Amino acid sequence: MNNDATRYPSLERRVVFITGGGSGIGAGLTRAFHRQGAEVAFVDIDDAASQALVEELKAETGRAPQYRHCDIRDVAALQAVIAEVGHTLGPIHTLVNNAANDDRHAWDAVDVAYWDERMSLNLRPMFFAAQAAARQMIDAGGGSIINFGSISVQMAIGDLSTYVTAKAAVHGLTRSLARDLGKHGIRVNTLVPGSIMTDRQLEKWIGPEEEASIQARQCLKLRLEPCHVAPAVLFLASADSLAISGQELAVDGGWG
Repeated sequence: MNNDATRYPSLERRVVFITGGGSGIGAGLTRAFHRQGAEVAFVDIDDAASQALVEELKAETGRAPQYRHCDIRDVAALQAVIAEVGHTLGPIHTLVNNAANDDRHAWDAVDVAYWDERMSLNLRPMFFAAQAAARQMIDAGGGSIINFGSISVQMAIGDLSTYVTAKAAVHGLTRSLARDLGKHGIRVNTLVPGSIMTDRQLEKWIGPEEEASIQARQCLKLRLEPCHVAPAVLFLASADSLAISGQELAVDGGWG
């Protein structure tokens, strides 16, 4: 545990729901909120990694986050889990729409079925998770929704047309929901991570040459990891960001 981490008393005992919270950036978020004393529930499809994370945090703190297996492409199942969490833990205060998949694909190989499937994973769940969680937040008097965008929207990267389209749409979704929900005391913001060195990225896409290129583009010459993303998300969830909504916060090392 990082003893230098900023403590947010406003997050203690708050109910936090994270999609894709079992590995990568999501696991870093689950750890960070749990260590703040929040009541964390997360969904994922990787049961082994998720259960290992639960056991790790239970051994560290004496209590465990709640894990539910859920394929977020199934909107009914996703909203049912959100309702269950609200019933068992209390109203959700913070929703983190983190889950996504950036598998590469050739533009001329994309058909309608593949396009729809990618949107059903990278965009659609964000809206319907927000719809379900916001109802609980309204009853509780407010909350925070944090949608994950991507630095890829600013870059000319090939073989990612459906992913980049979905992530570009996230920015519009955030702005519109911020307007709709602001009157209920609900903040909606976009967190934009840069090139984060998760195990998946290092195994599939980023080798030494790619990492050197990333370092050359960043103002800050450091390897970005999930631990660099979590503090910004904690801030957006906390009462310290009470007057911030409809914004984009980049954690990208100063990409230029």
